[in-house]
Amino acid sequence: MNENKYRRGDKMSDLICDNHSLLMVMSRFGLSLGFGDKTVEAVCAAGGVDCDTFLAVANFIGEREFSYDENGSALAIKPLMEYLKSAHNYFLDFCLPMLRRKLIEAIDFNADKDIVLLILQFYDNYVEEVRRHMEYENKSVFTYVDALLRGERQPGYRIKVFSEKHNQIDVKLRDLKNIIIKYYPGGDGYLLNAVLFDIVNCEQDLASHCQVEDYLFVPAVAALERRLGNE
Repeated sequence: MNENKYRRGDKMSDLICDNHSLLMVMSRFGLSLGFGDKTVEAVCAAGGVDCDTFLAVANFIGEREFSYDENGSALAIKPLMEYLKSAHNYFLDFCLPMLRRKLIEAIDFNADKDIVLLILQFYDNYVEEVRRHMEYENKSVFTYVDALLRGERQPGYRIKVFSEKHNQIDVKLRDLKNIIIKYYPGGDGYLLNAVLFDIVNCEQDLASHCQVEDYLFVPAVAALERRLGNE
């Protein structure tokens, strides 16, 4: 692993002030606010969270640099997988439904009806695609990895299969943003701009989520496969 920006002895509040996106990392690990001046290690210990895995994600989110070392990395697959499941719940049950509600509130339905219909259909189709993507991971990929963690070799499937088909689900959200910016003629300016801002944040969050899967989760599982002789 490269030299880490964030370490065990740092105050958790300093991490959050340095990079506000780490609020989402905390939440997905099940860590709560109100930690005062406690260190990262102390906050993780109080929350029952594997500190090394939290720091691996936090450093990756903060710097987008991570090199998985099969022999030296302390990254734990189980807590990382729970983190990813929590992120799936956030996107499917909170973030994407909230974006739709805000989008409907901001759109002027007396404007160009074809564009309005296109925007809503595009969004709903996109959400369904994200749902299929994440439910596949929940039901197939994570079930496979759970079996590996129990020491069970799994013939007929490898994490490489998932990796090769893993598409970047943030791209179509970027397309939706561009459709609204270029072609939507009306609506409440403040509300619409606020929705666009939320779409940008969600797009970036989804991109980051996929990168955690590609650069942290997949290499860690591949290393576990090699140890089990499940190549």
